[in-house]
Amino acid sequence: MKPLLFLLLSLVSLSAFAQDYDSDRTTLANFLKRMYNQTQFEGVKIVEDYDNQYFISVLTLDKSKYKTNSAMMRVAQVKALRQASEFVNGGQITSDLVIRTVESKDSTGAVSVSEETIDHIRSVSFVQGMELLVNFTSPKAESTEVFIFIRQIKGEKEK
Repeated sequence: MKPLLFLLLSLVSLSAFAQDYDSDRTTLANFLKRMYNQTQFEGVKIVEDYDNQYFISVLTLDKSKYKTNSAMMRVAQVKALRQASEFVNGGQITSDLVIRTVESKDSTGAVSVSEETIDHIRSVSFVQGMELLVNFTSPKAESTEVFIFIRQIKGEKEK
């Protein structure tokens, strides 16, 4: 009987800790949704609560422009990362274009030239860790989806 009671109490305590993280995120998501619904905005912001600081990127997309939901989600993710990167880096993205020419002979002795282009794009920033917090339909336009991406930049342990 005692081992069963111990197991039951252990499971209850573990489930209580597991719900804490999700409830904090849900509370934050609901707060940001209310904030957006009160005054619509797009772009990058720093948001603080009692214990944490968050870097958010908010954007809207027209649902009718995308055939699938996954395509719309991917575009939202790329746009959010771009917004955040421009904010953090001031738009400093470097790009190198490398063009390689290769000359080869076939068995008949004919010479063929092939060209290979490689484009290296570099953006050094911390925005790659951003994740989707919430997405919802805009209350003012049913055809518009609002996306809020987030990254915690300062928490209780870091203060």
